[in-house]
Amino acid sequence: MDLGHLSSAALMLSGAAGIAIPERVTAALDLPPTSQRGLTEARAGLGGTYAALGGYGLLSGSAGAQRAVGYTWLGAGVVRLAGLAIDKPRTDSAYWAYLAAELGLGTAALLAARRR
Repeated sequence: MDLGHLSSAALMLSGAAGIAIPERVTAALDLPPTSQRGLTEARAGLGGTYAALGGYGLLSGSAGAQRAVGYTWLGAGVVRLAGLAIDKPRTDSAYWAYLAAELGLGTAALLAARRR
């Protein structure tokens, strides 16, 4: 499995977790839903969106799909970095691990797309 496929698989599995266990995903992100609607939104936004995009990147393997996966990961990482200055969130090891994964997996997908 090349780095582009790894990045796509990670995005797909992240989304699958959002669908299957939204309570745990939202708790890990410090976004506890306050209603059943909140759970559904977590399943759709953090689950379905990422699972579909990651699955497409994994199955198609096209350079365009890899770029979409890469920019999705990098977009999350850049906004997480900006949030440090704007929102001044409480950070913990999970916050930094998510940032490293977002930047690393995004870069990996874009490098894989360049090779296609």
